Amino acid sequence: MLKSIKQLYGAKLAASDGDIGHVKDFYFDDAKWAVRYVVADTGKWLPGRQVLLSPLAFQTSFPVGKALTVKLTRKQVEDSPTTDTHKTVSRRYEEEYHRYYGWPYYWEGDGLWGGMRGFPILEPPLNFLPGTPAPAGPAVTPADSGLRSSLAVTGYHIQATDGICGHVCDFLMDDHSWAITHLAVKIGHRFTGKEVQIPVSQVERISYPESTVHVKLTKEAIEQSPEHRLIPNETTAPVESL
Repeated sequence: MLKSIKQLYGAKLAASDGDIGHVKDFYFDDAKWAVRYVVADTGKWLPGRQVLLSPLAFQTSFPVGKALTVKLTRKQVEDSPTTDTHKTVSRRYEEEYHRYYGWPYYWEGDGLWGGMRGFPILEPPLNFLPGTPAPAGPAVTPADSGLRSSLAVTGYHIQATDGICGHVCDFLMDDHSWAITHLAVKIGHRFTGKEVQIPVSQVERISYPESTVHVKLTKEAIEQSPEHRLIPNETTAPVESL
């Protein structure tokens, strides 16, 4: 089932032994179009800090009427590598993060999840022992890893083959594979326009300096795309103050 990422902002997050905050943002791979991390705002528990949670950590996809639960303790989350979520996440940080949890690197092979792959669950289950370093991984460079913030890209202009046509207003994500399948685009007048869905297969590239998403469609084709209609969000528990 497809889920609106916009509707997941603010969803409550729970570790195995208590609350850890709420969903603040999603970081997605702009090449594979798969969500790689959920950005958790830890609220009063860890003031001023936001942490990254990999889909590998989640118990299930998006249970109805419940908080999103991760297979981690609050201590594990608290001691996880810190990063500045206002900057691009580097591969060096990701290597440290995956080694800390003992998880494989998604950028090797076919990406572990997203696209046609199933829900990102590791077998056998994780056997994390605090203070025990994970096996050394492959050497990686500190180059930009291609991860982008869904919050940041929201509002980007849509550049059709024949001109600007609206802006990004939401993302649709498969709740099983964590793959982003469609962009929701607002076209027409700011207040009286409509929202349509564009498959990510029609995205040619994203220009971050220009804050623009280039697509392989004409303005007319975009305007005739299926309408995007949100339904009441019943997938997650509302955020509560920690």
